[in-house]
Amino acid sequence: MDFILVLQNNFVFLLTTITILGLVVGSFLNVVIYRLPKMLENNWRSECAEMFDCPQISASSEKFNLSHPNSHCPHCKNSIRWFENIPVFSYLFQRGKCNHCKAPISIRYPLVEMASGLLAALVVFKFGFSWALAGGLIFVWILLVLSLIDFDTQLLPDNLTLPLLWLGLLLNLNGVYTDLNSAIIGAMIGYLSLWSIYWLFKLLTGKEGMGYGDFKLFAAFGAWFGWKMLLPILLLSSLVGAVIGIAMMLVLGHDKNIPIPFGPYLAGAGLIALFFGQSILKAMAL
Repeated sequence: MDFILVLQNNFVFLLTTITILGLVVGSFLNVVIYRLPKMLENNWRSECAEMFDCPQISASSEKFNLSHPNSHCPHCKNSIRWFENIPVFSYLFQRGKCNHCKAPISIRYPLVEMASGLLAALVVFKFGFSWALAGGLIFVWILLVLSLIDFDTQLLPDNLTLPLLWLGLLLNLNGVYTDLNSAIIGAMIGYLSLWSIYWLFKLLTGKEGMGYGDFKLFAAFGAWFGWKMLLPILLLSSLVGAVIGIAMMLVLGHDKNIPIPFGPYLAGAGLIALFFGQSILKAMAL
């Protein structure tokens, strides 16, 4: 209880504690980003093997989840010891290489940890000690994971988007971010709007312009921030996605027929809504 009181009454201590927590959580987020898609693939393989009675497509029987096997170097398979897994500092101390085989470690690991810590600090500055802080931390961490999973695999797992949606509605029972009526309407409009755009695009072109995960993520934003925030989020994400997509085609020669995941752009717009949503709505009302 004394610890909670110190957090509540000492902003510097709150900021320091939450930032360190963000770095630690970032290390775990790296695990989720890498393992969750593989866990889903294993589940799908098992379900297909059972449905079609086809054992050869079944997933490996080796246990694989968020806690097993222990983290290890993908090159030499040596387990990563606790002092080799300190967020950011271990990477710097080891100069970005495995202590055992000296193979390079992807810089994405410390970048995710730093992003997690920075976003956590920004949530503290925005909300202080409150329920909005607790919800905001979960929100930014889930969006970070969703963005990178979608970037890697073009998947937005229901395991993350649906809990995010329900959590938004739960928090807004007490109006943490918006009133409950706006949150419920926002969730419905968020899903149905992108669902309608998806089917219209498919009828006109015969192609799928986005995935169902995008509908659920957009619905989650409606549940968190209300229906009035949906249009600014959609415009922001579409604008950024168009600019980056055109730049990739012009500068990198990206094939226009290769799909670009929309989730990271939606997530970026969702972060803007978290930090600046009320200011955006006030500006739109002028």
